[in-house]
Amino acid sequence: MNDRTASADLNPLLDFADLPRFDAITPSVVGPAIDQLLEAASAALEQVTQADFPADWSRMSLTLDVPAEQLSRAWGAVSHLNSVADSPELRAAYNEALPRVTEFWTRLGADERLYAKYKSMDPAALTPEQAQAHKNAMRGFVLGGAELTGPAKERFAWLQERQAELGQKFSENALDATDAFAIYVPTGELAGVPQDVQQATAAAAQVEGKSGHKLTLKMPCYLPAMQFAHSSPLRQQLYRAYATRASDQAEGEAVKFDNAAIMGELLALRHEEAQLLGHRHYADVSLVPKMAESPEQVIGFLRDLGHKARPHAEQDLADLRAFASAELGLNDPQAWDWPYIGEKLKEARYAFSEQEVKPYFTAPKVLAGLFQIVETLFEVAIRRDDAPVWHPTVEFYRIERATSQGPQLVGQFYLDPSARSGKRGGAWMDDVRARWLRPDTGRLQTPVAHLVCNFAEGVEVDGVKKPPLLTHDDVITLFHEFGHGLHHLLTQVNERDVSGISGVEWDAVELPSQFMENFCWEWDVLKHMTAHVDTGEPLPRALFDKMLAAKSYQTGLQTLRQVEFSLFDMLLHSQAVPATSGEAILALQQTVRDEIAVLKPPAYSRTPHTFSHIFAGGYSAGYYSYKWAEVLSADAYAAFEEAAARNGASPLDVETGRRYRQTILEAGGSRPAMESFKAFRGREPSIDALLRHQGMA
Repeated sequence: MNDRTASADLNPLLDFADLPRFDAITPSVVGPAIDQLLEAASAALEQVTQADFPADWSRMSLTLDVPAEQLSRAWGAVSHLNSVADSPELRAAYNEALPRVTEFWTRLGADERLYAKYKSMDPAALTPEQAQAHKNAMRGFVLGGAELTGPAKERFAWLQERQAELGQKFSENALDATDAFAIYVPTGELAGVPQDVQQATAAAAQVEGKSGHKLTLKMPCYLPAMQFAHSSPLRQQLYRAYATRASDQAEGEAVKFDNAAIMGELLALRHEEAQLLGHRHYADVSLVPKMAESPEQVIGFLRDLGHKARPHAEQDLADLRAFASAELGLNDPQAWDWPYIGEKLKEARYAFSEQEVKPYFTAPKVLAGLFQIVETLFEVAIRRDDAPVWHPTVEFYRIERATSQGPQLVGQFYLDPSARSGKRGGAWMDDVRARWLRPDTGRLQTPVAHLVCNFAEGVEVDGVKKPPLLTHDDVITLFHEFGHGLHHLLTQVNERDVSGISGVEWDAVELPSQFMENFCWEWDVLKHMTAHVDTGEPLPRALFDKMLAAKSYQTGLQTLRQVEFSLFDMLLHSQAVPATSGEAILALQQTVRDEIAVLKPPAYSRTPHTFSHIFAGGYSAGYYSYKWAEVLSADAYAAFEEAAARNGASPLDVETGRRYRQTILEAGGSRPAMESFKAFRGREPSIDALLRHQGMA
C-alpha cells in the first residue's frame, strides 16, 4: 500500500503501511509514538502471559510479535536518524525515550511467565525455522535474566538500562569529539595532498567564509592528509588530535568528551551482569550465542594467528624503516610518519599510488559494477526505486527476481554514501525490517536494509560537478557492507527471528561481507567498474597488476593490528576483576601491545576511548569475529577460485553463486552457521585460503 493519504495525519512513526516516512519524522513525534507503541507491546505481553493463553507459537506470534515488531521498526528508524542526522533536538528526544525502550526489552526478555510459555512448547511440533527461533529464544531468556528472581532480577534490569545509557553517551562523545576539531591552513601546507581532497577542503572553508582549507578528523579528510601531506608538523597536529579524541589528553574544551569513566563503568556493569547470570565474566556471556566455544579458544586462535603474522609484520616494519632512512631522510620515524612512509614505499616498490588509482573509481561506475556482479552471481536484478529519505544524497533501490509471473520483489535498500557533519563515522549495514510471513495479514513482508558509508562527496571544478571519487579501500568497504546487505535481503526464510542476519552467530555474520571484498581484486570484475573521471577510460591492466602485486603489502602489520584489538577486547572482558579505571584499561592495552605489536604509538594515544565497536556497538568480547569470519569467507571464496580454474573463466561462476546463495545467504539464521558452511563447502573451514590471500602462506 503506497497510498499515504489515509495515514497523512498519522504520527509518521506509527505508519506501518509501507516504508518509513523518514522525511516526516521530527524530534517532536518520537516521544508520543514510542509511548503508544510501548503501551501496545506491554499490553500484548500481559495478554500472552495470562494463565489461560495457549502456549501456541502462531497465536503468540500474532498477539505479541506484531506489536513488538512495530515498536522495533519505529525505534530502529529513530536510532538510524540519530546516527546519520544527529541534531541537539533529535538527540534529546532519543535519550529521553531510550530508558523506556530498554526497560521494555529487558522486561520482555526476563519475563518468567513468557519463558514458561516457551518452555511448555514442543519443538517437535514446530517447523524447522520455528524450532531454531524457539531454541534461540530459550537461550535468550536465560541470557536476559528470566531465571533470576527478586532483587537480582531488579538489579539485572537496571544494569541493562544503565549500559544502554552509557553506550549512547560513549557514542555521542566520540562523535562530538570528532566534530569539535577543525583547523584552517593555507594551500602551501597541503603540498602532496591529492587535488580532489584539496578542492573539498577549500570548499568547506569557503562555506564558512574562511580562506585556505578546512581540515577535520573525518576519514575522507584525515586519512589522505596523513598519507600524502609532505608537512610533518601538519601530520603531527592531525595525528595527535585524532589519537586523543574523547580522552583526558584532548586539548582545550574537547577534554569534556573524555570517555574513560564511561568505559570503566561499562566494564564493571558487564562483569556484574555476568556474575548475576552465573558466569565467570562477560566474555563467557558474550560467547554463549557465538560459534566460538570459549574465551580460551578465541585467545588461542588470536595468539596463533599473531604468531603466524609476526615474522611478516617484522619484515614490513624493517622495510619501512630502511626506506624512510634511505629515501626520506627520516632516521627516527614517529607515529604520524608511518602512513606517509607506507604510501611512499608503496609508490616506490609498486610504481603506483592510491591517488593514481582513485580517478578511475567514480562512485556511479563502481556502483554499477557492484550491481552487475550481484545480478550475475545471484540471479537477480537491481533497480532504482522511490522512498522518503533523510538526506538528498541518499539513494533507494529494489532487488527483483524473474519468475514466470514477471519480476518478483526480493528486498529493498537505502544507500547513504557521503560523510557529513552530524553523521557518525565508519560504515555499516542495518535492517529496516526483516522478511516475515506476517501472522496479522498472512502476507509476506519483504526485507529492507540501510547501507551507510562515509565517502568524500563529489566536488565542483570550473562549474562542473564531478562524481565522487573512491579509493580502492572505499570500494572494498562498499562491497563489504553490500555483502551484509545481501545476507539480509536475499534470505528465503519466513520466520522473522531467523530470517536474514537475525539469529546468525555474531562471529559468522562477517562471512558474507568479507566474502564480497574478494571481487575487488579480480581483473574480470574490476575492469567493468572503472572509468576515469576525466577521460572515461577503464583502469589500465598494467596499473591493476601493480595493485595486485601490492595486495599483500603490509598485511603482516595489518593482521597484527587486528589481532591486537581483538585480544585486548577479549582479555578486557575476561578479567576476574574488571578494569574500572582509564589507567587499568590502558595498562592492559600496553600489556597486549608488548605481546603482539611491533609498532607502538606514543604514550598519549588513547585508542580505547573511541573503540565504539566494543563500548557502543555490540562487539564487546566479539571483535575477534572479523578475523574468525575471515577464515570462513576466504575459504568460501576459494570455491569460486576453484570453479574459475576448472572452467578457465572468471570467478563469476553462476552455478557456484547459486549454491552459495542457497546454502548461506538464503538460509540466514535458520540453522547454525557451521551447518550452512559445510552445506556449501562439504567440509569444515580451513585457514589455508586466508593465509594464501594475504601473502602469508
